[in-house]
Amino acid sequence: MFTDPALPDQLPDELDLVVEAADMMTVIAAQRLVRIDAMRREALRDATCNGRVLTEVVERGVRLELGAALRITEHAAGDLLGFAESLVHSYPAVLTSMERARITERHAEILVAAVNVLEPEFREQVLEPGLALAEAEPVGTFRRTLRTLIDTVRSATLTERYERAVTKRRIVAEPDDDGMGWLHLYAPMVAINAAQARATAMAKVVKAVDGDTRTVDQARADAVLDLLVDGSVEAHPVEARGVRATVFVTVPVLALLHESDASRAAAGVDPPVVEGIGPIPLPVARELAGGAPGWTRVLTHPETAMVLSVGRDQYRPPPALAKLVKWRADRCMGPGCGMPASRCDVDHNVDWALGGSTELTNLGPLCEGHHTVRHHTDWKIEQVAGSGGAILWTSPAGRQYLVKPERTVPVFRSSDHGDAPF
Repeated sequence: MFTDPALPDQLPDELDLVVEAADMMTVIAAQRLVRIDAMRREALRDATCNGRVLTEVVERGVRLELGAALRITEHAAGDLLGFAESLVHSYPAVLTSMERARITERHAEILVAAVNVLEPEFREQVLEPGLALAEAEPVGTFRRTLRTLIDTVRSATLTERYERAVTKRRIVAEPDDDGMGWLHLYAPMVAINAAQARATAMAKVVKAVDGDTRTVDQARADAVLDLLVDGSVEAHPVEARGVRATVFVTVPVLALLHESDASRAAAGVDPPVVEGIGPIPLPVARELAGGAPGWTRVLTHPETAMVLSVGRDQYRPPPALAKLVKWRADRCMGPGCGMPASRCDVDHNVDWALGGSTELTNLGPLCEGHHTVRHHTDWKIEQVAGSGGAILWTSPAGRQYLVKPERTVPVFRSSDHGDAPF
């Protein structure tokens, strides 16, 4: 969420002028889309008046004319025509938001594309909250939260859709230039995420060996090929051979009481989710929650108690606390960043050297880039008290950006102890 950067008595600075120009571009983009749809409707109306009923041919002519006038391809012109038609006739609230510069054109494109492919019964449940997300979040964060919203809304049918999709798993080899090629694997995302995590962990271990000049991408690709071709990693350091995947799966205990995703959704219980993936079918969740090796399980329950702080006793958070910090955020807590929290550093929001404590209310995951910016530039951060982990970033120009965690850790209060958590 972005806060208003300017105080009433301040003159606009250069960034204010950039934002103003961007808002004007969004308003103009909305006007352009309205006129594109009007042009399409006029062409179809003229064709009807002239006795032509070959609508597809007429629309092809419209695409050709629009593409030639805007100096773009017919395919791009067709995308513009479809986008304009959807905004004007199916999603006028999204168009209005663009016209008032509450969202960018890219936000609108993402929202319309996502809602258009939804089953009709789910569209109403996604459109209004999706638009609210678009008006509150930067594009990268919005794309992820919209995907989460859609996955949650559709989770009642997740098991059936998953069972159909999993039958299509396959591997495809695609040749490329210079003797190279691509290996595409279509499989359950849970397994793919775990494989990627293991390959990354192995690559980092290998990179730590003196004299290894490969990039992480190169070392990761080599590790995957060694495993697939030879079935072993004997060429790798001993430390890398025992690396296994670690992935976070969050399973609400009440979800496990239901026999199907449909009954769970009907009861208003949240679906199980995997970090970086989203909701997973209940059968898969039961397997993972039952003790599958290599998985860190976080079972949520209204009576769970947690150790949230070690104060000033130690700088480095204990493993359980670090895992909780990353689980809560799910992603880097930098504005708009999509780096999974499992690949981030745990940062003391108030520096340890300045008296900061090692506790949940002073910790948040930051990727290497945002960690560097936070410590070596004039950007400032603070965790907002009582927010459940939200971090407020203040730029060198004084603008403020609020980044909220993906999840909140519940605080349980006893009626016998006032406000004391237990």
